[in-house]
Amino acid sequence: MATQIYNTLSRRKEAFTPLDPNRVTMYVCGPTVYNFAHIGNARPAVAFDVLYRLLQRQFPSVVYVRNVTDVDDKINNAAKAEGVPIGTITERYLAAYHADMGALGVLPPVIEPKVTQHIAAIIAMIERLIGNGHAYAADGHVLFNVPSFKDYGALSHRDRDEMIAGARVDVAPYKQDPADFVLWKPSADDMPGWDSPWGRGRPGWHIECSAMIDTNLGSGPIDIHGGGHDLIFPHHENEIAQSTCANKGTLGGQPFARYWLHNGFVNVDAEKMSKSLGNVLLVRDLIGIAPGEAIRLALLSAHYRQPLDWTEAGMREAKAQLDRLYRTLDGLNDVAAADVAAPVAFVEALSDDLNTPKALAELHAIANAANKSVEPAERARLKGELVAAGWLLGLLQQEPAAWLQGGDADEAAAIEAAIAARKAARAAKNWAESDRIRDEWAARGILLEDKGGETTWRRA
Repeated sequence: MATQIYNTLSRRKEAFTPLDPNRVTMYVCGPTVYNFAHIGNARPAVAFDVLYRLLQRQFPSVVYVRNVTDVDDKINNAAKAEGVPIGTITERYLAAYHADMGALGVLPPVIEPKVTQHIAAIIAMIERLIGNGHAYAADGHVLFNVPSFKDYGALSHRDRDEMIAGARVDVAPYKQDPADFVLWKPSADDMPGWDSPWGRGRPGWHIECSAMIDTNLGSGPIDIHGGGHDLIFPHHENEIAQSTCANKGTLGGQPFARYWLHNGFVNVDAEKMSKSLGNVLLVRDLIGIAPGEAIRLALLSAHYRQPLDWTEAGMREAKAQLDRLYRTLDGLNDVAAADVAAPVAFVEALSDDLNTPKALAELHAIANAANKSVEPAERARLKGELVAAGWLLGLLQQEPAAWLQGGDADEAAAIEAAIAARKAARAAKNWAESDRIRDEWAARGILLEDKGGETTWRRA
């Protein structure tokens, strides 16, 4: 079945048809590593991870590129404050980002390019833009000449006055036009910098992604470009201008990226997440109070293009949903999962512009059918469907017993000791002691369950 995705460029849903079905190309703007990731940073990582999984199911090869911005004024300032090289800052927070996204079940991209590894490519692209008449050097800077690109504004659908206001452009005497944006800027002696034809400096933000796409996916059109809604303008608008003009004659009349996808914002308790409000939620802190898989499900509970209101109640509900689903899988431990694909209705939901709320409803429908089924072959099929559908969402990939038990090793050991004591009490026909142990742990939220002569446990 054809996947339908909403294209920001055309403002409508379109059937996804890659240029080369044997090599789908997707680029997503990744983290700027100067601090720990917050829940808003996690949303595009999770949303595009689901798209990556879906495309992997449908095509033999998906080249997924997610970049790392490892030189930036915020990074520079953090390094200067600590008196360390920028690499010390970026390595620390990139490792933290990988750990956090791993806890949320996000698959690594095929390629993870860094800006500092692409300085030569960035300089070469800027030189092409100057040679094509779309950029100019002035006062140690190089700027893109916006009026030279007649289609500027096609992605954001803004007029010129809106774009100038929205970009918060600097008023500078060296600009030929107020809308022109920086491709290269000079670096002071105490700031990171690289030698270039225009003097020692560092790249502007927008040119980085264009050069990394060129280097890692080629100068021809790519299939999908993704990122947060806040990147539509000016970042992605500027990428289109740079890449189209730098590769003049190589795009074959096609847009630089054929499908543009953007995820919505994350609010916290109906308020915009911001440092000034003190409501910035770090992923690493949330993982301390809820399993990563529950955080992932909470992020998938709303359609990726819509705003998501993050609440503590929503996170608890996500955990409760997973408890129910894992209990279903645990109840199927008497059969091996059949090697089957996810059901058609489930895949249709995901294929409809990543409709994860509908896909989750289909996942629960499979679980409900499994809870009612008594025929072994049917139970094996439903178990296989649960696992296959869960994989596409990045859910239900743990052992059910491990999920339902949770907790730390010390607590697990204490519970196992209690089970052994209860078994001894039952062998001695000391039913009062057996019941006391069971009730004591039930009061602490741990259910001891007797089945087939064995006692297992799970969290209530």
